[in-house]
Amino acid sequence: MKKKETILLVGVGLMGIEYAKVLQALNMPFVAVGRGEKSASDFSSATGLQPITGGIEKYIQTAKDLPSMAIVAVNEDEAGRVTRFLLKNGLDHILAEKPGGLTIADIKLTGKVAKKFKASVYIAYNRRFYASTIEAMRIIKKDGGISSFTFDFTERSYVIEKLETSSVEVKRNWFLANSTHVIDMAFFLGGKPSKIATYKKGGLKWHPSGFIYAGAGISDRGAPFSYHADWESAGRWSIEVMTPKNKLIFRPLEKLQMQKYGSMNIEDVPLDDKLDIEFKPGIYRQLESFLGDKHNLLTINEQVKNLKYYSIIEKK
Repeated sequence: MKKKETILLVGVGLMGIEYAKVLQALNMPFVAVGRGEKSASDFSSATGLQPITGGIEKYIQTAKDLPSMAIVAVNEDEAGRVTRFLLKNGLDHILAEKPGGLTIADIKLTGKVAKKFKASVYIAYNRRFYASTIEAMRIIKKDGGISSFTFDFTERSYVIEKLETSSVEVKRNWFLANSTHVIDMAFFLGGKPSKIATYKKGGLKWHPSGFIYAGAGISDRGAPFSYHADWESAGRWSIEVMTPKNKLIFRPLEKLQMQKYGSMNIEDVPLDDKLDIEFKPGIYRQLESFLGDKHNLLTINEQVKNLKYYSIIEKK
């Protein structure tokens, strides 16, 4: 099948809408494909575009021209299957929403299929592209690198257990599906673990594998790190990065504060965050990277490697 210079957007739910808004702003032609009429109607109301309904299988069967690239913005339950389906049908340039599948096995299988077809598959961790992240990287480089870092991936259990938009299986795999957002950002900034000791306690009805996490280690950049999360207590996602000159504080992750060496004051760091305000934070720059030089994008091969320390942290 002949390919044309356009993007196939698979999934017209909340994330599909966010991607569509950025694609429109970038004047990038795309075809949106969804399944149900309700999500299609909501997508049309939000974007002014009418998506194709009936699912990706029906679309591929009837399409005359195959788009040259694809964005997979379906739920975690379907992400792995849809990505593999696209790979097997000739799409070899794909951006898939994090974490790339429902389970570790699901993601590994997608990695194998991508390797088989020599395809370029990237996993969309949009916090790598926050204005706060970009500014922090500039400061870190200026300060001579990271000396240590710590992070907290506490989840709001009281909210998640009542979510109707996430399936039982997604909730059971919430650490991989959601907590890896902050973990990926922390290790993106500070380096991946070369040594790590982990501890875990308890379990919840909706997430039986655990709810209290603690650990520490050394990154491959020589920076000691530690982490903590207690899903049954108060808290929120946060990252703190120490350099020889400053402490950089992400709390929330979209914002950046700084405490200078020798000072007790914590100051807001000015950010060029217009794009993070106008669009879902990080999505605009992430799509620019996908359409351009792929700078700071996570490949499916790298994600498969990351699964090793995700498994260690969750002790699976």
